[in-house]
Amino acid sequence: MVEGGIHKADKTEFKECLHLTWKQPYILRLALSAGIGGLLFGYDTGVISGALLYIRDDFKQVEKSTVLQETIVSMAVAGAIIGAALGGWLNDRLGRRPSILIADILFFVGAIIMAIAPLPWVIIIGRIFVGFGVGMASMTAPLFISEASPARIRGALVSMNGLLITGGQFLSYLINLAFTKAPGTWRWMLGIAGLPALVQFVLMLSLPESPRWLYRKGRKDEAAQILRKIYPAEEVEREIGALHQSVEEEIAQEGGIGDDGLFGKLKKALSSVAVRRGLAAGILIQVAQQFVGINSVMYYSPTIVQLAGFASNSTALALSLITSGLNAVGSVVSMYFVDRAGRRRLMLISLVGIVACLAVLSGIFFAAASHSPLVGETETMFFRNETCSDFKIGSGIRWKCTDCLKAAADCGFCASTPNKLQPGACLASNDLTKDTCHANHRQWYTQGCPSNFGWLALIALGAYIISYSPGMGTVPWIVNSEIYPLRFRGLCGGIAAVSNWIANLIISQSFLSLTKALGTAPTFILFGIVSMIAFVLIWFIVPETKGLQFEEVESMLEEKEYKPWKTRKRITGQP
Repeated sequence: MVEGGIHKADKTEFKECLHLTWKQPYILRLALSAGIGGLLFGYDTGVISGALLYIRDDFKQVEKSTVLQETIVSMAVAGAIIGAALGGWLNDRLGRRPSILIADILFFVGAIIMAIAPLPWVIIIGRIFVGFGVGMASMTAPLFISEASPARIRGALVSMNGLLITGGQFLSYLINLAFTKAPGTWRWMLGIAGLPALVQFVLMLSLPESPRWLYRKGRKDEAAQILRKIYPAEEVEREIGALHQSVEEEIAQEGGIGDDGLFGKLKKALSSVAVRRGLAAGILIQVAQQFVGINSVMYYSPTIVQLAGFASNSTALALSLITSGLNAVGSVVSMYFVDRAGRRRLMLISLVGIVACLAVLSGIFFAAASHSPLVGETETMFFRNETCSDFKIGSGIRWKCTDCLKAAADCGFCASTPNKLQPGACLASNDLTKDTCHANHRQWYTQGCPSNFGWLALIALGAYIISYSPGMGTVPWIVNSEIYPLRFRGLCGGIAAVSNWIANLIISQSFLSLTKALGTAPTFILFGIVSMIAFVLIWFIVPETKGLQFEEVESMLEEKEYKPWKTRKRITGQP
């Protein structure tokens, strides 16, 4: 984010970025060093989805407790909320560069703790440390890049940081897949994240502080020296003058808000109708971004694939690459459409697609459950003493695979061979039974049941990502950079961002419990209903900000006859 909001890069700016970074190694080092923060952010989001499959295998208490699984995933999000809040304070107090260095140390320590964790609670501690680092990096890296890079390529570098987040998610799935056969599996998956954090730490040591932060702290000579590294000699004085003017305007705006503390500033902000309307729209779309269920897919994608009927961990990880790859592609597509279709329209179209895909997904999971293979008494008796204690042979009660997996006792389904849809065996779930099942060339299921609907579920999941990523995935952040009056932008943007993190925490801490309590199909129906509600609320609350200056947005929000669903045209003569 830069002065005046997110600077969106065009083709010319990306070409200039490539030319300038090749010509000036300092700028290339700057972009790579700070950009690793985005990569770490994305990597942590994706890596836990695959690691969780193998953590369940190593710790039986994790396999038996969906709450424990959710806690392992969500504690990084909880840590990120604290890290983001702490990062904002450290950015102003210590500077951008020290904040990134501290974030790297926290991330590295968290990665090592997770890699050597002897017990699940130690993994959770490591996840909290990693969350601190992720939260601080997510606040600081884009700020550092925007303040320490040439103005003409600033948008391209900030946009690249966003792309590296989705790139990090895709990389995490590749690394997860690479370590499926290695001893220690999940330990490597989680521990290897410490390497890019270490690389970023070393690279950041060779970079100076943000010139803007130095200038605000009165260290003007140091700021000027850094600007001479960034700009050609003939442009330096002009840039120093522009920096002086920008900082003075920022200080004047802060003076207008007053120094009454957080609650005093919030009270003054909420006294403005423009801020109230803008904040209602900003918080709504940030919460909706999470409540349509996206992070249930990003955090639990391999688990969802297993619920669709793919038993193997490595197969589930390989197929999950599809969702991560489509998410990265969607981010690129959004950069093309957001200024053509408009923010509001893109979100509404996105939600229509999301609702349709969730309806299809729930239908597929309902069909898979109703066509679940039967539990055969003959098949189960073949394994003798390993039978699930809740399944009574000779009772006359017919069980399906779904009944077996829902049993109060911890049970798994050993599929028939060669046709996995034929009646199988319901057995006690433990390593011995699993090995015995595999020794008989059968597949072992504990998450979902054998099904012919698996590929349809994957296609619907892919369509969901395609619908989500270009619209609800990226647009809420853009709207939040444009919808608040400049003097309250930092405060309101921070409130909306925290609401996003909290909604993320709620989803990551509840998804598996919902699938266990309601079933997979009803859970997707629930997300679909929430998405429909989001569509209605966005229609009536969120205005179109495409092409409007900040002053025009504020003027629109202050109108007595304000109607968000009406498009406002730009005032002629505006730049």
